[in-house]
Amino acid sequence: MSRRSSDLRLFLLAAFGLSWLVALPIWLTDVPLGSPLITLFGGVMMFTPALGVLAVRLYGRRREEPRTTRREWARRTGLTFGESRGGTFALMALAWLGTPLLVVVAIALSAALGLLAVDLDGLSLFRAALAAGPGGQPPGMDPATLAAVQLAAALLIAPLINSIAAFGEEWGWRGWLLPRLMPLGTSRALLVSGVIWGAWHAPLTLRGYNYPQLGAWAAPMFVVFCVAYGALLGWLRLRSGSIWPAVIGHGALNASGSIILLVGDAAHPPNLVVAGITGLVGSALLAVVAAALFRFRPVRRPDPVAV
Repeated sequence: MSRRSSDLRLFLLAAFGLSWLVALPIWLTDVPLGSPLITLFGGVMMFTPALGVLAVRLYGRRREEPRTTRREWARRTGLTFGESRGGTFALMALAWLGTPLLVVVAIALSAALGLLAVDLDGLSLFRAALAAGPGGQPPGMDPATLAAVQLAAALLIAPLINSIAAFGEEWGWRGWLLPRLMPLGTSRALLVSGVIWGAWHAPLTLRGYNYPQLGAWAAPMFVVFCVAYGALLGWLRLRSGSIWPAVIGHGALNASGSIILLVGDAAHPPNLVVAGITGLVGSALLAVVAAALFRFRPVRRPDPVAV
């Protein structure tokens, strides 16, 4: 078995094996999807791809063969800011601000296509969620004000907070795995890495996570989204030579993806399979944006040397 093949096997074994280990309590105790424990276990799962990168690095220390220096290894796995620090910071800002814009565009497209009913005036879906929550509506705060506060936090604060856990995934998927797959060609590398990324979510998506109405079929549905969104994150990684724009973008999506639940209509709840950024409309939008970026802002292929 070649070094490349063995490293890939070790990375996938660590990332997938540890993710299932972390999620085991969810399956053993049948935790409901709305439980805070799902969020907790999901957050811990996000660090398992990074542990896969470290497993490959530590395994390499035990082999008697030339190894890259720590600095070069950090560069090849995207931990540095790439060749153009200014360009990387610009892409980080673009990911921070552009991601919620894509979320809003996906909501608008879903509504325009008749696939989503919105209630911008009454915020009925958000009000219903507050009423059904364990604490009910916070005293002395109008739902519209609370929605505005949550929206502001999703745009300004939450992306940075969510980027902590997003780093765990992005260092693995876009930092280590995507360059490793680039000998397949850019399109195939993006496709394969996106499928792997989507399949890695199976401990949650097989329970219906993100698409409760689908049950276990949520798993292949989420793979579709991961291929589309992974292509956009892949462009950020390859264009900058750094994982940090992708980390910020991933964190921003996790922060703003639930905006659809703020503006939805309680009388006609959103069908998340088709509507919103994680639905089919959103996946199509992300795929078109990613294709346009690769077409008009080409990327430089990374160093083919093993990372």
